[in-house]
Parts: sequence; structure tokens; C-alpha cells
Amino acid sequence: MASRNRSAVPEAREAMDRFKYEVASELGVPLKHGYNGDLTSYQNGSVGGYMVKKMIAEQEKLMAGKESGY
Repeated sequence: MASRNRSAVPEAREAMDRFKYEVASELGVPLKHGYNGDLTSYQNGSVGGYMVKKMIAEQEKLMAGKESGY
């Protein structure tokens, strides 16, 4: 089955990978390059969830500093 995990901005893939490993390190999740099938779904989900939380917080900061046309 083909992967549906496509980036909206393919050039950002490397930055997102670095961000993923940074978040995993902050959370104490032993994420490594390559196969990570030994990790629990809770561990993997915590990395993804925290990434989203940090991205939303950063975007809120950016939006708060700008006037919105909405």
C-alpha cells in the first residue's frame, strides 16, 4: 500500500524530522532513525501530540502579534 504521509511543503520534511527527534528527546521517548516498532503506540502518539501542541502554541504567538483581517 502506498504511503499517504505526504508533506504539504516537501522542502519542510527535514525540518519536521529534526523537530520530531527534538520532541521525542524532550519527552524521553527513545526514538531512533529507522525501525521503531519496539515503541508503544502511547509513546509514538505522545510525540505526535506534543509536536502538534507546540506548533499550535507557536502559531498562536505569531497570530497574537499581528492584526487579523478576520
